[in-house]
Amino acid sequence: MTESNATILKFGYPDTLIAEYPDGFVLLRPQQVTAGALVLAHRGGATAFSDLSPAAFAGLAQVIPDIERNLKALVEYERINYLMLMMVDPHVHFHVIPRYGGSRTIAGLEVTDHGWPRTPDLTQFLQPAAADLARIAQAVRSAWRRQA
Repeated sequence: MTESNATILKFGYPDTLIAEYPDGFVLLRPQQVTAGALVLAHRGGATAFSDLSPAAFAGLAQVIPDIERNLKALVEYERINYLMLMMVDPHVHFHVIPRYGGSRTIAGLEVTDHGWPRTPDLTQFLQPAAADLARIAQAVRSAWRRQA
């Protein structure tokens, strides 16, 4: 079922894979702007949101609740931001940024939300070493539960 693109590979697939869905992937964002920051990426070659199939849009109804429920349990965010920027990485994807005042700990690493309560500050982030990134990915993967 795997169909990747350059954007997915840039975000570390398959090492950062958290969950796979029919039309996309949930990946751990290698630059942790906030604890548990993810990338929700479409699996195909679409470079415009409007190019997604009706099935891909419908699939968001499962993926989004899974993301929000799992991140809430993992990092107790106060708000969640979905950023669709696609300026550097052209394939359809969202940066999923859990938001909170102060900091949160994930896999033993403390991550501060430097932008709270304004827009996320994407210039300040934790860049975990490979072993730490793998530990964060495993923690998120282990806690991941799909909606019934």
